[in-house]
Amino acid sequence: MLVGVACIPAPAFAQDQAGEKVNQVIVYGDDPCPKSEDGTITVCARMDESERYRIPEALRQSDNPANDSWTDRVRSFETVGDFGALSCTPVGGGGDLGCTQKLIDAAYAEKRAGPSVHFSQLIEEERAKRLSDIDEEAAATQSRVEEIEKEYLERQRKAQEAGSDDQSSAADAALPDPSSKK
Repeated sequence: MLVGVACIPAPAFAQDQAGEKVNQVIVYGDDPCPKSEDGTITVCARMDESERYRIPEALRQSDNPANDSWTDRVRSFETVGDFGALSCTPVGGGGDLGCTQKLIDAAYAEKRAGPSVHFSQLIEEERAKRLSDIDEEAAATQSRVEEIEKEYLERQRKAQEAGSDDQSSAADAALPDPSSKK
């Protein structure tokens, strides 16, 4: 008889003997953890803000038929008397033709409902990240090109000014003096 009592789960006796109460709270995002009051220990578990109004993770996946959606229930009634062409049954002409379509539909439904990695979403996020990097790099490259162009135009202007002074003196030297007669 005592063996049976010893196997029954019991609350932590250390908490009851000391008279301490434990307050377990789940806080979301940046919400503050409530302060402990006299004789109460407050333990906070922090979760993402996106989880605030969602069904708890443990309750999301349930095989209980009561949790099936009405759409799934109606679909199950539609297939009760399923026979003939495109029905994926051995009954009726063309019954086997629907098997491929059912396999494809089941595969897509499994893919949508599966907790596996969604590669299209990951690819889209990576694309967005790269495009933001490209925009930053393009702006930096554009500013460098504009600086180089300014320097180049300044050098050209200075060379042109220096060249025009040299050309005018060279042109003057090349012309004969009109007052002298040879």
